[in-house]
Amino acid sequence: MSEIRIDALLPAEMATRAEYIGVRKAEAPKLQMFILSVLAGAFIALGAIFATTVSAGSAGILSYGLTRLLSGVVFCLGLILVVIGGAELFTGNNLIVMAWANKKVTTYQLLRNWGIVYVGNFIGSIGTAVLVFFSKQYVFGGGAVGQTALTIANSKAGLEFIPALFLGILCNAMVCMAVWMTFSARSVLDKVVAILFPIAGFVAAGFEHSIANMYFIPMGLFIKDFDPVFTQGVLESAQAAGTALSLEQLTWANFLFNNLIPVTIGNVIGGAVLVAAVYWAVFLRENKQS
Repeated sequence: MSEIRIDALLPAEMATRAEYIGVRKAEAPKLQMFILSVLAGAFIALGAIFATTVSAGSAGILSYGLTRLLSGVVFCLGLILVVIGGAELFTGNNLIVMAWANKKVTTYQLLRNWGIVYVGNFIGSIGTAVLVFFSKQYVFGGGAVGQTALTIANSKAGLEFIPALFLGILCNAMVCMAVWMTFSARSVLDKVVAILFPIAGFVAAGFEHSIANMYFIPMGLFIKDFDPVFTQGVLESAQAAGTALSLEQLTWANFLFNNLIPVTIGNVIGGAVLVAAVYWAVFLRENKQS
């Protein structure tokens, strides 16, 4: 008779579970993988929408730190939907490296998963941005939501390559730690609590998540490019308030080269190396050699 346990799994057991989940993800049918990755992109975008809306109009009311903390807490919605609802997220799937390092997954399977999931995440994220743009949700709060969306997008598009790279490394180390800790969970509540602090922490600290940025920056670009009247109103309002806003850095080229590419590289290093490879070396490498 097997032992019935309600306590959380220990780290060594979590590593075995991570390896098993990595194999399942890598061997999933391509269509299933793609559909679930589109959902994940949309889920992360929903977290980004929540964070943008909650932080809108907070300047002068809450401190910078409290605003960031509140944004981080509500952004957790995205990863909660991914983990509990079931979806394929590129950044979390960096943990498949644990199964790959033990030769349970081939290099082709690993890269196939990452490639399909990354493309699906992009479609889900930017597709959600299109839906939100046409909904005109960004005009809510007297335009405060749209102003916040433009400010966030402009700031992210204006990053330099090296800072963006390292902000990406730090971000996905925390994201993968959140996913790693859910492997110890015995209930939905366990998973939600495991997700909460690492994700709120990376958002509050201003780290960069490639999939979230597939919503944040295109949303700002859609407003800037396709609603010039609203955008001009935001610029004039900011100038009148003494907080001049320039959107010169907010371009599609900067989105790709200043943010998405370096942040994606950083996310892979943070998740695959700093988390997956480390836990593989600690908990699975000895088992393989014994």
